[in-house]
Amino acid sequence: MKTMLKTLVIGLAFALASCTKDDATPVITAEEASVNAKIDLANNDVTDIVMNEEQSTYLDPANKNSALSTLALPPCATISRVPAFGTPLTPGTQVTKTIDFGTAGCTLASGNVVKGRIIMSFTFNPGATSHTINYQFDNFYHNNLKFDGNKTFTRVMTPATATTPSLPVVTMNMDMSVTLPNGNVYQRVGQRVRQITAGYDTPNVLTDNVYSVTGSWTTTFPSSTLQTSTITTPLMVKMSCITTNKPLLVSGVITIERNGNTATLDYGDGTCDNTALFTFNGTSVTIVIGN
Repeated sequence: MKTMLKTLVIGLAFALASCTKDDATPVITAEEASVNAKIDLANNDVTDIVMNEEQSTYLDPANKNSALSTLALPPCATISRVPAFGTPLTPGTQVTKTIDFGTAGCTLASGNVVKGRIIMSFTFNPGATSHTINYQFDNFYHNNLKFDGNKTFTRVMTPATATTPSLPVVTMNMDMSVTLPNGNVYQRVGQRVRQITAGYDTPNVLTDNVYSVTGSWTTTFPSSTLQTSTITTPLMVKMSCITTNKPLLVSGVITIERNGNTATLDYGDGTCDNTALFTFNGTSVTIVIGN
């Protein structure tokens, strides 16, 4: 209990300090790291949704209720498609899927609450070794953070070896803005590369998938201050955390650089929990990353 109180006191001190200084200050605060962690969490959830919806099209091109789609989305989400579900798809067909979470709030398996729509488009081409998927947000919220803009990801297959099968590698390009409940707007541009490391041999099972994520991005704060984040230890995304209703990012380190200062955000040892450890200037603070 004393340790918990100490963590809370330190966290409050960081938060109060951030409220009294413009974010052009060289100090990197735990409050700002928490905002960035929540954006990362949303990116991960959205990527899971879009990737699974695109891949489910190939597993069951005429049916919206494929196994991946059913596992990835809660019952409160509805999916529409052009061409309509039930229409056979032929190679070269342009496909648009709209995933609608409604306006009241829809809880994902990770425990995060979303609302609004994600609109994704791609060319149906089962024989291609590279697939590009574009998606954008329509009045979309993730845990009360509003997302605008668009993202593109490209999925390619690695060459098979004598000991390793061909595996998908997904490169995600981000160009979007995030609005907090208090009206502050954060701009993010960058790239994340995600590769499956376990579970690919069971394509209809989502919960045994494990991913490794690398990459870097730049965040522009409300005062136009720039902050660069680099994944210095690959992040682990463990889909089995869905079964415990916890965030899926469970390990890895992001190094944050701003105005000549450096901080780290450590997601832990692989345990399905809801925290990360923020360290700056020799002081560590445990922050909550989920809803």
